[in-house]
Amino acid sequence: MSENLNELLDKIQREGVDKANVAAAKVKSDAEAKAKAVLAEAEAKAKSLLEDAKKQAEAYAESSKRTIQQSAKNTLIEVENAVTALFDKLLAKEVSSATADAGLVAGLAAEAVRAYANGTGKVEVAAGAKLCDALRAKLSAQAANGGVDVVLDETAGTGFRV
Repeated sequence: MSENLNELLDKIQREGVDKANVAAAKVKSDAEAKAKAVLAEAEAKAKSLLEDAKKQAEAYAESSKRTIQQSAKNTLIEVENAVTALFDKLLAKEVSSATADAGLVAGLAAEAVRAYANGTGKVEVAAGAKLCDALRAKLSAQAANGGVDVVLDETAGTGFRV
């Protein structure tokens, strides 16, 4: 009977070990399947994040390119404006110094009056105070005939208007 009891205990032990091995194999198999699923999901998420990052990088690069192009255009415009302002300032200085000579401006005005009048009748020349006397002297022959009238215009500055 002791043999039967030993055999029965061995059989119960073997069946228990076999059941434990089967259960362990199932747990291992389930864990491996779950690990594969988690790994696949992580890889898919990483791939998606990488694609999104690439798209964002491309969009940022394109945006940066447009910004640089616009900055270059703005720089050209600013340089153009600065050069234009410099030329305007130089031109104004040259014109101012050229018109400071009342005799030179009176000569130019006399030529303009002759070209404009050319037998059309009476011409009125408006000039600043500094130029008025010089113009009257230059245009005295025409003024005596009544063809030219020189009038004072304070808004004319150092120039004249026909």
